[in-house]
Amino acid sequence: MAHSILQPVIALVLWSMVMWAWLYATRVPAMIRARTKLDPTLPRDVMLGGLPPRVRWKADNYNHLMEQPTLFYATALTLALLDQGDVLTVGLAWAYVGLRVAHSLIQALVNVIIVRFSVFMMASVVLVVLALRAAMVVFQA
Repeated sequence: MAHSILQPVIALVLWSMVMWAWLYATRVPAMIRARTKLDPTLPRDVMLGGLPPRVRWKADNYNHLMEQPTLFYATALTLALLDQGDVLTVGLAWAYVGLRVAHSLIQALVNVIIVRFSVFMMASVVLVVLALRAAMVVFQA
């Protein structure tokens, strides 16, 4: 039962690697076309600021996948350690992953901020519910 909750964890890790590959598949050619000078004394935004927004969106999303999902990983791993992989919990975990994938695709392809923000908020609510479910188990007397 506990391994079921780990499936969405690994799925999100793999999705993060897809976004990592996509970011470099678009960034490196764009940097070559723009003749970007790699200068370690320049802030990243200055050095890469000349890249087209559609290229930067992928990197921005990859960075986002290194932020809030860390709380998902901690929560899901806690639930797995406590053998809390029931159908509802696993369903919530998959919902979180699906929403994060949708968020990635929205940001990487069209970047409509209000739509992206709405999906982010839905994912955040799912994560709060997962965290509360974990808290109920961890803090039960």
